[in-house]
Amino acid sequence: MRLVPFLLIILIGILFPSCINNKQSNKLIIFHAGSLSVPFKQIAKKFEQQNPNTKVILEAAGSRTCARKISDLNKPCDIMASADYKVIDNLLIPEYANWNLKFATNEMAIVYTEKSKFQNSINLKNWPDILLRPDVNYGRSDPNTDPCGYRAVLCTKLANIYFERPYFSDSILAKNKQHIRPKEVDLIALLETQVLDYIFLYRSVAEQHNLKHLILPDSLNLKKNELTSFYNIVSTEVSGKKPGEKIKIYGEPMVYGITQLANSSNPELAEKFLKFFFTDRVGIKLMKKNGQPSTKPCKNPYYNILPTYLQPFAMSGK
Repeated sequence: MRLVPFLLIILIGILFPSCINNKQSNKLIIFHAGSLSVPFKQIAKKFEQQNPNTKVILEAAGSRTCARKISDLNKPCDIMASADYKVIDNLLIPEYANWNLKFATNEMAIVYTEKSKFQNSINLKNWPDILLRPDVNYGRSDPNTDPCGYRAVLCTKLANIYFERPYFSDSILAKNKQHIRPKEVDLIALLETQVLDYIFLYRSVAEQHNLKHLILPDSLNLKKNELTSFYNIVSTEVSGKKPGEKIKIYGEPMVYGITQLANSSNPELAEKFLKFFFTDRVGIKLMKKNGQPSTKPCKNPYYNILPTYLQPFAMSGK
């Protein structure tokens, strides 16, 4: 008698396989940068509301960690959104993705709370001295896992030039190494519990969490396209695709990137989400509302292989 239910399940699976696979077909997995957590939760919620019985599974991590989960751990993923478009170029294309679309911008800031030491006196001129004080603790994310981490390094190197202090970067990067974390949003809890006084963080995340922040000048914040040649003066190295391999990262304006994985288990739903995000402009509007405005259509080396519906958000050329 116990065999009857078991045999019945097998029979249903043979005759009506869609019944068993239905839940799987309605699941969309998105890996994304930690700095996209707030807007992507809002976007996913609206997408699920318009597509009943669909489940969007969001997994936040440092962008380079997201890519490693795909390339090194073979974790299933349909869409990846990175805080730096070059992470997709460097770690996923061409083996795991065919194209990459730039879609949002951001900028660096010095973030703190009303309980941070010297928060009443920090300003655009003295923040390097305050962060270097022995009684002040600051944090940053790991450059090998998170673009915010190497952007913090690049920011300090630009500060060498801006403040005419050639040894500032070396000094600040040697300080408080015990507070380096895998992704930038991991630092917020340390800031709010007063373990840290200051952190290098994206302006959008600071605003989303109602944190006090020092808006850096354009020469340091990695925001302006017009300053690309100045940003390019500085560089740092991060881990490459293979053990022991290094990739050199040059300073440049911040640009986020998004792609659909070539082996997506649910390409139809992934396409539907991307159309919802871009063509319907729901995602673009929510990104802007959260302090991460979209990029203007710019030259894209993958333009000819971009899905047709995404080509209006890019331009042909390198």
